[in-house]
Amino acid sequence: MTTPVKHHSPGFVALVSEAKTRIREIDIEEYKRLREAGDAGQLIDVREDSEWQKAHASGAIHLSKGVIERDIEKTIPDKNAKLVLYCGGGYRSALATDNLQKMGYTNVISLDGGWRAIEASGLPIEKE
Repeated sequence: MTTPVKHHSPGFVALVSEAKTRIREIDIEEYKRLREAGDAGQLIDVREDSEWQKAHASGAIHLSKGVIERDIEKTIPDKNAKLVLYCGGGYRSALATDNLQKMGYTNVISLDGGWRAIEASGLPIEKE
C-alpha cells in the first residue's frame, strides 16, 4: 500500500523548488541503474523515526532531516562519498541534499519520489 501524496504549503514548496535548482536529483529508474552497476553509493533515509520504523529501503541508514546536518560528518566523514537521500516524496531529501552540499559534500543526490517510488519499484525493503 502506497502512502498518499501530501499537499504542502506554498512557502514550503517554494523553499524546496529553490533548493532543487542547486542539487542533483534522480528518479527511481536511475537509482535502480546505479544499483545494478554497483555505483549507488550509500542510501540515506531522512524521514522521521516513526516513518523509518514502519519500513525502509534495505541497506539504507537513517539520519532524519532533524539530525542529518548534525550527525553526517561523524557517520560519513568522506565528503566525496556518493550519498543518495530519500524521504517520503523527495521534498525533505532535496532540502537535506542542499544543506549537505553547503557543508562540503560533493556527491550527494536527492531521490525524486522518495519512499513512495522505492515502495512501488519492487526494491527490497525492511520492516522493524
